[in-house]
Amino acid sequence: MSTITVNGKLLQTTHQTVQLVINELGLSTGRFAVEVNGEIVPKSELPNINITEGMAIEVVQAVGGG
Repeated sequence: MSTITVNGKLLQTTHQTVQLVINELGLSTGRFAVEVNGEIVPKSELPNINITEGMAIEVVQAVGGG
């Protein structure tokens, strides 16, 4: 189990990849961007990034409106 930070909140997870974590949290719907340890990551790379102890993940959802 790894302890990570997602959008500023500590979280313990047994998931192996960033994609699995954000899927479980419901953050991978619609238009979104992901930053891992201060670096923006293309969506196509999310399944390839393994979770590591202390990792910081930020997910930003695009919101439309007028």
